[in-house]
Amino acid sequence: MKIATITPFAIRVGTRNQLLVKIDTDEGVFGWGESGLSGRERAVMGALEHFSRWLVGQDAFRIGRIWQELYRSQYFEGGRVLTAAMSAIDLALHDVKGKALGVPVYDLLGGRQRDHVPTFATTSAPPGEEMIAQARDLLAAGWTAIRLSPSGHENPDIFEPREHIGKTAHWLARAREELGSDVVLGIDWHHRLSVAEAASFCQKMPAGTLDFLEEPIRDESPSSYEALRRMTDIPFAIGEEFASKWQFLPYIERDIHQFNRIDICNVGGLTEAMKVAGWSEAHYVDMMPHNPLGPICTAATVHFAAAVPNFSWLETRSSPAETHLGFDSAEFFPVQPRLDGAVYPVSDLPGLGVEVDEDRVRASAFAFWEAPHLTRRDGSITNW
Repeated sequence: MKIATITPFAIRVGTRNQLLVKIDTDEGVFGWGESGLSGRERAVMGALEHFSRWLVGQDAFRIGRIWQELYRSQYFEGGRVLTAAMSAIDLALHDVKGKALGVPVYDLLGGRQRDHVPTFATTSAPPGEEMIAQARDLLAAGWTAIRLSPSGHENPDIFEPREHIGKTAHWLARAREELGSDVVLGIDWHHRLSVAEAASFCQKMPAGTLDFLEEPIRDESPSSYEALRRMTDIPFAIGEEFASKWQFLPYIERDIHQFNRIDICNVGGLTEAMKVAGWSEAHYVDMMPHNPLGPICTAATVHFAAAVPNFSWLETRSSPAETHLGFDSAEFFPVQPRLDGAVYPVSDLPGLGVEVDEDRVRASAFAFWEAPHLTRRDGSITNW
């Protein structure tokens, strides 16, 4: 079975763009993948166009070999743009192979280890009574792991960390008091803090307030995370920005973090993610996948989560607290993973188990989106 065409589609679904990739074969079997580099879809499409020049005609079943050729057959290997393109190709090839063999993708990864995949949900209200009310509703709907919201600002273009950490810490402590000790609570700072600011934030809360602290600082310097580790005992959830197993290497080998926020659509697809999972298992690090994209990413990550032993929760953006996002539109994806309470049942459909309305996708236009360019009050640039 040979690769016949590789076709990317950058479309607006809900409030964000999704970059879908369809691979057709010479035997009529096709598969869908998704790239996760949100806001840089055009750059990834350029990489996909380049790769397709020599991928067309190759054996679609030789997924591992194709991964190696995509990565190694260039001098300037890796990088987020290239691995995002590789991820979409890898997922689509797994979809092709599963459909051709009549088996779900998790059977290509060693078989299913669990029947459903637990998720964590995220509140959308800023710290305050409404945030706690949303968390109560999520608890009532079955969620046992919840990610709470950091403080926002009346000016969405300005972010001063020190103006937010105290207020956020206060409301997280309140949330723990009101929600009880059984629920897992975490927060995502989206790498907006420095080491000192993150330490101050942690020190403002009673011990046991948080079960995980996600991306408090930027990831480029593992030693900076080690410095922060010496100042707090809150478990770290890190890795959504990592684009290869090599970026995970120092964090796993030096036992810096406890949860891997691996992104199937950025790290290099299922081929690379399974290697990271096995490596993490040896260091007792749980997989906690990043999943803010569309149903193809969700489906691929459900298969991954079903197949690995060291798994905690899958991020979902389809909870009752975030229905406004619209990433899982049934108009584009008539068949896709759907939550059953707070879990995704593991589908036994062949391939990824997602159906795409290709006519609607082809009729949809790309809509430019750029992440906010945040500044501090003095006019300097800070992290989004």
